[in-house]
Amino acid sequence: MTALQRYIASLLGAALLVAGCGSTKSGHSTTTESETQVTIAKIYDYRIIAEYPHSTLSYTQGLHYLNGTMWESTGQEGESHILQSDLRTGERTILTSLDKSEFGEGMTILGERIYQLTWTSGNAYVYDLKGTLLNKHKYRGEGWGLTSDGSSLYLSDGTSTIRRVNPETFATEESICVSLDGEPLDYINELEWIDGHIWANIYLTAAIVEIDPATGVVVGYIDLPELRYRLKDNPEAEVLNGVAYNPESGNLYVTGKDWNRIFEIEVLR
Repeated sequence: MTALQRYIASLLGAALLVAGCGSTKSGHSTTTESETQVTIAKIYDYRIIAEYPHSTLSYTQGLHYLNGTMWESTGQEGESHILQSDLRTGERTILTSLDKSEFGEGMTILGERIYQLTWTSGNAYVYDLKGTLLNKHKYRGEGWGLTSDGSSLYLSDGTSTIRRVNPETFATEESICVSLDGEPLDYINELEWIDGHIWANIYLTAAIVEIDPATGVVVGYIDLPELRYRLKDNPEAEVLNGVAYNPESGNLYVTGKDWNRIFEIEVLR
């Protein structure tokens, strides 16, 4: 068991690392490892570049950086929104809100469309960039994280499976079984597509893993418990969640549920 596996297991118990990716898959299933070779994930170092204000009213579920603006999906019934925020000031503008009965989850932007998941209601909402509702799709299971490679969507549901989804129909086109050091890895949460790989928060941990979508293998990870300890006067802060990528600098923005800071970090490989 690796350091990350021990870390995750200490928080969630042995049930997190399961014997397989589960059932009820549709579409093509991608195996994680060959029978003869296991890829051991690398541990990446990192450097904190900057800190920015973040509203403690934002129960962060999805984070996306685009054209100098931070886009965010928040959770909790009655507090689930799609919003924009000014990175420098933290001032947020709510574009649209879900019904009080729904719990917002991950989001991403593909082209001129915002896609937002819900936790247990099985609804995916599609908006324009002003927050006007354009469409609604149904999907099976829970919704956790969402990202895009520029043509397809990738959806996490809290298991060790990431689904590649058609953005027009929300039909599953491929199921990717994610493994860490040869073992399936559950609790995959918020997602971000970076240079052909998927980066993912692991729920209830301070870890963000890098996944090769062609194999499902975790090739590396960063562990960020330091960030939680750097928060000041933030007693409502919960778990780390939210990862966004700035393609101009190559840096990541990371935050957490009800955190009062967003951290810009450089990953050192």
